Amino acid sequence: MENRTIAQLFEAEPLHWGLRGDPFLWREMRTHFFSIPLPATASELEVRIAQAFELLTDHPITEASEFYVNRYAHGGMSSGMVSPEFWRNEALSLLRSRYVET
Repeated sequence: MENRTIAQLFEAEPLHWGLRGDPFLWREMRTHFFSIPLPATASELEVRIAQAFELLTDHPITEASEFYVNRYAHGGMSSGMVSPEFWRNEALSLLRSRYVET
């Protein structure tokens, strides 16, 4: 049986993003989870993603408004900006559905 990792859930990127920093966080999450096995439950997956979100951005995923992360700034009006709302409402839902399909 193939060993599946959380990173595999991040292989295909979403069709749209919240703000310009979100794709860079997505890719950094994929790298972060490279060797981390899929957890036993979808709830545990969400906890791990929330923990990684805070570790990588220094902001909780529950943050009310968008925030700036310098290493995600690569040009454009919202460059470096991350949308916690996108992560809570869209990214987590997408990753959860991919988890259920595995």
